[in-house]
Amino acid sequence: MSDVSTALGVRLYPDLVERGGLAAALADCAALHQLDIGRLSAPENGRSRYTHAEMSCDRGVVRVGLGAEARYFMIDISGDGRVRAHGDTCDLLPIVQVVDAWRSGVDLSELAARFPFLKCKKD
Repeated sequence: MSDVSTALGVRLYPDLVERGGLAAALADCAALHQLDIGRLSAPENGRSRYTHAEMSCDRGVVRVGLGAEARYFMIDISGDGRVRAHGDTCDLLPIVQVVDAWRSGVDLSELAARFPFLKCKKD
C-alpha cells in the first residue's frame, strides 16, 4: 500500500488516493470547473501532506482538511489573525467554489448566503 493510500484511506477517499492527495484533487477540481484557487501548498512531511492543503491570498489564508472517520472536507478561512469562517461539506466542489469566491472578493455575508454549510463570524 502506498503512503498516500495509507494516509487517506482508500475506503473514504479513493478519488483523492488516485490523484495523489487533497491538494492535487483541489487543483484538478478547480481546473475542471475553471475556478481560480490560487497557489496550493501542503505540509512537506508526514500524513498531512496528503490530508491538508492551504491557499493564501491578500485577504487571508484558506485551510482545507479531511475528516478521519467519515468522508467530509473541512474549511477554515482566516484573516487578520483570526478564523473568520469555517464549515464542512461532503463534496469537494463547494470547497473549491468557496476558495474561488473568497479570492475574487466576495464578503463573508455573501459567502454564507451562497454556501449554507459555511459559518461566518460577524465583524
